[in-house]
Amino acid sequence: MKVSARVKVAFYVVLLAVFASDFFITREHPVFPWDRIPGFSAVYGFISCVVIAMLSKFIGHHGIMKKEDYYD
Repeated sequence: MKVSARVKVAFYVVLLAVFASDFFITREHPVFPWDRIPGFSAVYGFISCVVIAMLSKFIGHHGIMKKEDYYD
């Protein structure tokens, strides 16, 4: 097994452990209703990250980036 594959497996194990630990943590005073849902923050953060990456790629390709022959 290559080192990069080991690092990836270790990352997934840690990610699963952090996600699973959210089911065992009690929240004394949740501020918002979605604070009671276990794993909500992880799912919300992942979806937000994907949306930001896709939106920035869209803005970059359709507005900010110039063509390769811009200066020719």
